[in-house]
Amino acid sequence: MTVMKTSMRNFLAHKGRMALSAIAVLLSVAFVCGTLVFTDTMSTTFDKLFAATSSDVTVSAKGASDSGETTSDNGKPPVMPASVLAEVRKAQGVKSAEGAVFSTSVTVVDADKDNLSPSSGAPTIVGSWNANEARTMKITTGAAPRGARQIMVDADTADKHDLKLGDEIGVISAIGTHKAKISGIADFTVTNPGAAIFYVDTKTAQQTLVGESDVYTNVNVTAAAGVSDAQLKKNVTAELGGGFQVKTAKETADANQKDVEGFMNVMKYAMLGFAGIAFLVGIFLIINTFSMLVAQRTREIGLMRAIGSSRKQVNRSVLAEALLLGVVGSVLGVGAGVGLAIGLMKVMGQMGMELSTDDLTVAWTTPVVGLVLGVIVTVLAAYLPARRAGKISPMAALRDAGAPADAKAGWIRAAIGTVLTGTGGFALYLASAADKAKDGSMWLGLGIVLSLIGFVVIGPLLAGAVVRVLGAVLLRMFGPVGRMAERNALRNPRRTGATGAALMIGLALVACLSVVGSSMVASATDQLDKTVGTDFIIQHDRGQLITPQAVKAAKSAPDVERVTEYKLGRADFTTPDGKTLKDTSITAADPSYATDLRTETVVGKLPDAYKPDSMSVHEQFAKDHGIRLGSKVKVDFKDGSAADLTVRAITSSDVVIDAGAMYTSISTMAKYVPADKMPLDSLVFASAKDGQQDAAYKSLKSALHDYPQYVVRDQTDYKNALKDQIGQLLNMIYGLLALAIIVAILGVVNTLALSVVERTREIGLMRAIGLSRRQLRRMIRMESVVIALFGALLGLGLGMGWGATAQQLLALEGLGVLDIPWPTIIGVFIGSAFVGLFAALIPAFRAGRMNVLNAIATE
Repeated sequence: MTVMKTSMRNFLAHKGRMALSAIAVLLSVAFVCGTLVFTDTMSTTFDKLFAATSSDVTVSAKGASDSGETTSDNGKPPVMPASVLAEVRKAQGVKSAEGAVFSTSVTVVDADKDNLSPSSGAPTIVGSWNANEARTMKITTGAAPRGARQIMVDADTADKHDLKLGDEIGVISAIGTHKAKISGIADFTVTNPGAAIFYVDTKTAQQTLVGESDVYTNVNVTAAAGVSDAQLKKNVTAELGGGFQVKTAKETADANQKDVEGFMNVMKYAMLGFAGIAFLVGIFLIINTFSMLVAQRTREIGLMRAIGSSRKQVNRSVLAEALLLGVVGSVLGVGAGVGLAIGLMKVMGQMGMELSTDDLTVAWTTPVVGLVLGVIVTVLAAYLPARRAGKISPMAALRDAGAPADAKAGWIRAAIGTVLTGTGGFALYLASAADKAKDGSMWLGLGIVLSLIGFVVIGPLLAGAVVRVLGAVLLRMFGPVGRMAERNALRNPRRTGATGAALMIGLALVACLSVVGSSMVASATDQLDKTVGTDFIIQHDRGQLITPQAVKAAKSAPDVERVTEYKLGRADFTTPDGKTLKDTSITAADPSYATDLRTETVVGKLPDAYKPDSMSVHEQFAKDHGIRLGSKVKVDFKDGSAADLTVRAITSSDVVIDAGAMYTSISTMAKYVPADKMPLDSLVFASAKDGQQDAAYKSLKSALHDYPQYVVRDQTDYKNALKDQIGQLLNMIYGLLALAIIVAILGVVNTLALSVVERTREIGLMRAIGLSRRQLRRMIRMESVVIALFGALLGLGLGMGWGATAQQLLALEGLGVLDIPWPTIIGVFIGSAFVGLFAALIPAFRAGRMNVLNAIATE
């Protein structure tokens, strides 16, 4: 009880000094809890949506995906004959059944040809209005669609695009473009995460989406009273026999949830990973805080030992303070986490993904995880300072307070740090020398971990050398004030090393990712320059296939010399070694593709692969299956018949663009696949007539005006788009890393604030002998800048080493250009100096306001 009272009294006496450490715990716990609440809320939202939209039993065509999503290579949804509806109605336990048609392989545009698809990446769905949809949609304006010229839109989409009754919109599918006027607007009775949904009547859906009458994509079945979904499924399956997918409401909801689960898990664990980095940085802050508090209370602890306190009691006293800090920071962090989750929901709403706070989900495990994690991390971080406090002898009470920290790191620490750093460096070397990326990645991971730990351990030893160099370059020009700032930074290398290490971690990751991202862009650009011979690339940015109408429009553009189609098909391959490879990708293209993409061949000539009944394979595939030039491969096309194709070219496997592709001509595929089953184009390439590139560019854009879902890019546009995509990903990662950097800044602030308190008497004496307030503040700011630049140098150097090693592994996958983004690296280094200046503002201000006589009288 006495230990707890002492701890509580010390905690409250130094609450100002504890505040920044508590904020670090708060931020880290808030990020963890916010992530858990946000992802749990997303899961709840989708669970409610899928549960509400699933009928008791759903019958789907055999080709539909497990979740019932109707997408296919030919752009049309898999269907079943309308006669299935009558058979389902015969099944025992069926109260009602209705056929429905829907598709997600569509684009919807307004009268100005502006795309109405969600910007968040959520699907655009066009389907038939039916009783099952009416369970989750309430018509708020107008009426349900009747006839081919009417369509209904969901309220969220109508609000986003300012759509009103009577507005004309167009539905673009593989069948063509269907125009209709808005007859009604329907609102969701559950939260819509962002999909754009349009309804037409059943007959119109059949003709618009499939091009056939008397077909359905699925049949929604409602159970009679007293009949379970499982029993109804059994009865319907028995009535229909094989050839169909029959799922209960739970099975359909689970399949849909599984589709979004992967995305949510990636988001969840990525954010938790960055929270872990913030916790790691926070550990340094907490260690520094308690180390300095223990040093400042050396005399006090010595007196406690002199009057009978045991080592264990002193140790427990410091740990109890850490426990209080952890509890306070964690409790506040849990509350802040809920607020953060709500903020993330608002941000996602701005991006197009609607999440209602009505579905806010705070599982009991979330605050428990936050509290346990925050408290454990804080107590563990305080263990070493607490252990050090327990070793203070009673004789310390006879010495001056504030015993100085070690001037140099112990030789044991230096030896361990050197061994770890050296081992980590050797692992990075092995990674860069690996023959296979998979093997090298293991060495890379080990090298990153060991080199990071090694730099943290050896930090105090490095601090002496690096700070002296920085002092000579930056501080000596400021005369005595600069020299005092340098000496203050060198006074306690362990403290400087720990403070710099906190900043080092975040900046090392920033540098590493910058090098990797920049190298990927440079490598891809180099590959484009070397291999792509076409002028323009036409594609859908979210992978949607290109409709025949859009291809026809591109071919009609003036000033265009040729248009090359590119299709991705699936087939079962039977190779000369007798092996059958199921569902293997095969690329069908026009013969001009051999010119549009200059793929290196190992044996033979690629244009020969586009001859009738011919193909190419890549080098590794040929080696694995004993294929030579002239070998026959049996190719059983999906939705088509089998063909014996002759291998007339073997391409290099060491490429980035179309890596692993096996080519044949579109005419060869069309010979064995019915016209209505042929895959749509994944990409379309176009080349301008000589000297007409600018005119062809404009004419292609004009020709595709009615198809806004497709983007026309020249090679410069394509390179910029690639750079933007990687840049957006890196910016998102940098944003998440900002949390760790903020915590590191708090560490610098806390270190300076506590060192000012530690040096109160010294500051008073310097002021007494003539040091002005301005000079004092400048000295503290310079000390802060040096510490920040020390951490930046270590972090950027370490990160560039990691990034260069990672690029060597990427080179094994064809990305062979190492590009160091010097503007980014230099910008981060200069930014670190400003971080140091910012961190010193409050400590320098407080030091400047000290009363000189009171400071001198401080013991």
